Amino acid sequence: MLADYAGTVLLISHDRDFIDRVVNGVIVPEGGGRWLEYAGGYSDMLAQRGADLVSEEWKAKPQRAKKEPVPSASAAPLRKPRLSFKDKHALETLPETVAALQAEAAALQKLIEDSDFYARDRVGFEQTSAKLGELHEKIAAAEERWLKLEMLREESAAD
Repeated sequence: MLADYAGTVLLISHDRDFIDRVVNGVIVPEGGGRWLEYAGGYSDMLAQRGADLVSEEWKAKPQRAKKEPVPSASAAPLRKPRLSFKDKHALETLPETVAALQAEAAALQKLIEDSDFYARDRVGFEQTSAKLGELHEKIAAAEERWLKLEMLREESAAD
């Protein structure tokens, strides 16, 4: 779909093969606040620039050794992150909640896509639009909470 798009898209990706297949220009930081544009994909940029991605200016700067903070004797050991019963329950039920919210949003979206809806019922259209916006916010919040809980579950399982 991106390859057929006639406009400009700012694409940031780590997938070099994907970049090679989709883009016709690559913008690369050169250091010192300078950015250069290269024609073609990632492989073309490497051929034009050379295989070394680190500019000479960045190589010349010595790395400073960072001081490690010395823990004090009175510092308490860090507690391992754990999921509470409430968090475990939320982790199990959030996918269903998100799916229900998405289904409700899809139904409202279908209403809004009706080209005559606004002309027939402007107030209803505005209320539906507001409700759809609220649903999108609830979906985003639920997905973010699920992601945080999933990360916490993985951390606690790793310890």
